[in-house]
Amino acid sequence: MKQPSTGIPNYGNWVSTRLIYIPGMVGLLFLGGAIRIPFLVVVAALFLLISLYFAYARYLFSPQGGNIQNRVRGLVLSNLDWNEAGQILDIGCGSGSLTIELAKKNKEAKVVGIDHWGKQWEYSKKICEKNAAFEGVAEQVTFQKADAAALPFDDDTMDVVVSNLVFHEVGGVRDKKELVREALRVVKKGGRFVLQDLFLWKRIYGDPDELIETIRSWGIGEVKLINTSNLAFIPKILKLPFMLGTIGVITGKK
Repeated sequence: MKQPSTGIPNYGNWVSTRLIYIPGMVGLLFLGGAIRIPFLVVVAALFLLISLYFAYARYLFSPQGGNIQNRVRGLVLSNLDWNEAGQILDIGCGSGSLTIELAKKNKEAKVVGIDHWGKQWEYSKKICEKNAAFEGVAEQVTFQKADAAALPFDDDTMDVVVSNLVFHEVGGVRDKKELVREALRVVKKGGRFVLQDLFLWKRIYGDPDELIETIRSWGIGEVKLINTSNLAFIPKILKLPFMLGTIGVITGKK
């Protein structure tokens, strides 16, 4: 067995630095324009506040600011009652943090992490592979580029499917429920799933109760929705709808 690589894993931050720098730069430009048009001070202030908000959110997600990112990711793990040999799929693996943690907790399992990655994120397949090596699970995990809307796996092939705050970010899919359906397609009969996303945001998923009924209509044996947005460790400032204010876990057994 390969020994863990020396170094520190790089799991990044859910808040991209672009969300800080771009509105900050725009705010400064409007502030400069306010010399001639005073009203632009209001616009400048708005953009600068957005920049400050995301900067503080990035801090809160980091280990130095309370490690909220890691604790939210842990909600997926805490709702997965499974520890067997088999295949686990992590949809939207990002930096590989959840994929790797699943491998460490399920020593007999093989774990696949898929992601589209992209320039807007501070993640890549290379970073995932380096992190897996650092954590000593490189032989247990596989990472590949793929689309959450069209998973490159046959029906009923995975013992477990997980995903954490990914579906609402997938472009080109108007009805995000179809991403849930695609994830469940590859779960084996009797297999388990834990999916966390903005499931309580009606603007995206509609009424939560109706969402669960829809999932049951697909032939899913057991399914429930857990409100994870109301947990005490999540700061109020992060409880906006587009952040952590509408997150929930859909979990069950096919």
